[in-house]
Amino acid sequence: MVGIDAVIHAAAKVSFQAADRSEMFRINIEGTANVVNLALEAGITKVLYVSSVAALGRTKNGDTVTEEKKWEESAMNTNYALSKYHAEMEVWRGMGEGLNVTVVNPSTILGYGDWNSSSCAIFKNVYNEFPWYTSGVNGFVDVEDVARAIVLLLETESSGERYILNGENWTFQELFNQIARGFNKKLPYRRATPLLAEIAWRFEKVKTLFTGKTSLLTRESARISQTKTYFNTSKIKTKLPEFSFTPLSESIEKACNNYLLSPQLTR
Repeated sequence: MVGIDAVIHAAAKVSFQAADRSEMFRINIEGTANVVNLALEAGITKVLYVSSVAALGRTKNGDTVTEEKKWEESAMNTNYALSKYHAEMEVWRGMGEGLNVTVVNPSTILGYGDWNSSSCAIFKNVYNEFPWYTSGVNGFVDVEDVARAIVLLLETESSGERYILNGENWTFQELFNQIARGFNKKLPYRRATPLLAEIAWRFEKVKTLFTGKTSLLTRESARISQTKTYFNTSKIKTKLPEFSFTPLSESIEKACNNYLLSPQLTR
């Protein structure tokens, strides 16, 4: 950090596997505390922290989340959400000690990357014709939109503010269907009701014990997929009038084309 004036802290571990909890807390919370402390020591002018909408906590079904939402303890909050919430506390602590900080809270980020980890695993699961879908609703955003918004906020006067970054609110079924069409694969055909979702994640857990391969469907992800949460982005659009989000259909088509050209398909 010596000789620079701004830091974008985007490093984190994303996982819904219970076995990853300790490592995820160490990376996401302690790692963020380290960044904040070093930024204070180095006299950094501005720190932009890439948090997550998960750090705002889950809502009742059908609620719309804005930047004003306050964290509430809930059984629906995942370990990842807890790690990002406490990481944010380190960032706000840094602001109290003199740092100029801005926080962005992206929804589920979609794009091309390592499809064995993070939200990229959604593409791998659909490519492998994972059969389950739910009618739950969540927010999704293009990875390049997140990057553009961050750069614009670095170049814009902003301090002590948070901004939700969300392209569109879609059902999980709509998302999976769109990705399946992009890969020319079979659409998910089994609707996971709350009861079936509880059975399905247990089945996937047992299968993991035999195959050694982690599954996107866990206790946490199964329960999240049943909720309906909408995200409001009026604040970032007011702050950056020239900024607009890419339609998810375009984001998914581009990502699918990149995955189809990737050597990952042979793994």
